[in-house]
Amino acid sequence: MLSYHTCPLATLGGKDTGGMNVYVRDLTRELGRQGIHVDVFTRSQDEHVPHVLHDLGYGNRVVHVPAGPERPLSKKEMADFIPEFVAGIKAFAVEKGIRYDIIHSHYWQSGLAAAMLSDEWKLPIVHMFHTLGEMKNRIATSESEKEGAYRLDGERRVLARVDRVIAATLAEQAQLQWLYKADVRKISIIPPGVDTSHFYPIPPDEAKQVIGIPPEDRVILFVGRIEPLKGVDTLIHAMTCLDIPLSDRPVLAIIGGDPNTPLDDMTTEMGKLQRLVKELGKSGMVFFLGKRGQDTLPYYYSAAEVLVMPSHYESFGMVALEAMACGTPVIASQVGGLAFLVQDGVTGYHVPDRDPGALCDRLNRLLLNADLRLQMGESAAEYARSYAWENIARQVIEIYTNLSGHPSGTGV
Repeated sequence: MLSYHTCPLATLGGKDTGGMNVYVRDLTRELGRQGIHVDVFTRSQDEHVPHVLHDLGYGNRVVHVPAGPERPLSKKEMADFIPEFVAGIKAFAVEKGIRYDIIHSHYWQSGLAAAMLSDEWKLPIVHMFHTLGEMKNRIATSESEKEGAYRLDGERRVLARVDRVIAATLAEQAQLQWLYKADVRKISIIPPGVDTSHFYPIPPDEAKQVIGIPPEDRVILFVGRIEPLKGVDTLIHAMTCLDIPLSDRPVLAIIGGDPNTPLDDMTTEMGKLQRLVKELGKSGMVFFLGKRGQDTLPYYYSAAEVLVMPSHYESFGMVALEAMACGTPVIASQVGGLAFLVQDGVTGYHVPDRDPGALCDRLNRLLLNADLRLQMGESAAEYARSYAWENIARQVIEIYTNLSGHPSGTGV
C-alpha cells in the first residue's frame, strides 16, 4: 500500500490529513482482520518517528521511508523525491526478504511510485485518486487555488499505467471518463467504509460530558481540513440568519486546522475565516477547536445536532459517513460523492454549494424539529451500517484476487 504524501497515522484536520488517511488506515486494518498482510509505505516527515510501526495491528506495518528531507514539504517539492521513495521501498523488501503480490496506491504521486515499482517487480497496480486535480480547478475561485500542470499530467500518466482504478462513486467514474478520457473498463466503483465498532450512536448527554459541553448546549458541527474548497465561509454566513430563539441558539464548532498559531504563521484560509467571524459579530457563536484525534470524534458527532459539509467538491465525504454512523443527520452540498452519500430528506439534506440562504433554511428546519432530527438520525445510522468496512474490504479483496491470481485470503 502506497500513501506517499501523508501517513495514515497522522492526526486528522491538518493541511494534508483527512479522508484518505482514514481510508488507508481502516482498509489496512480490515484487510489484516481478513488474513491479508499489508505494508503501508509513506514518506518520512519526522526523523524522530520510528521508521517501522505496527500501530495498525494484525502484523501490518507502516513504513516511513526517508525521501528528501525528513520534514513536511509541499506536494510540488515532494514530486522530486519519488524515485528516492521507490528505492527505499525496494531496499526494505530486500532487507525483509518479502515479495509482494499486488500494489495498491493512493493519490497521484503514489501512483507514479507504483508504476516504477511495477516496472521492476511486474506486479498489478490498483489505484485510488481520492481527489482529482481537474475537479479542484473547476471549482477554484483564484489562480492560487488551482493545481499545476505537473499534477494534471501526473494523474493522466497514472490513469494510463495502472491496471484498475477504484472510484468512490458513479460521479467520480463520470469525472474520470469525461475529464480524463479514462477507459471505464478498468474502473470499479467501491465506496469507502466506516468502522462501525468505533462510530456508533452515543447518548448525547454522555457524549457532551466527555468533551466538556454543557448538557443544555446545542452544537452544529464541521469537521475537515481548513481550505477554500471546504466552504466553511458559507457555513459561517449561514449562522447569521438562524431563526431560533437566542436562548436556544446553537453554537458552531469547527474541527480542523490550527487556530492558535501566531497570525503570521496561520494559513491564509484560517486567518480569513477568523476575520469573517469577527466581522459578522459571531465570536460568541463560532468556535475553532483545531485538530482532534479519531478517538474523540464519535463523541463530537454524537453530541452535535447536525453535521454540515458545505464543500464545493468532495470525491466521497467520509466525515459525513462517520457522522451518520453516529446517528447524526448531515446537511451537505449537492456535489460529488456527497450527492450520492446523503439521502435528501431521509438521512439529512442536500443544499447548493456557496448558498448560505439555502443552508440556513435547512438548518432552521432541522434544528426546530426534534422529532425530525431523531428520525433522520436513526435512518442515518441504519444506512451507514451498510458501509461497514467488513463489507467494503471484501469487494476490494475480490479485485486483488482477480488481478493477482491468488485465491482470496492468501497474503497480498
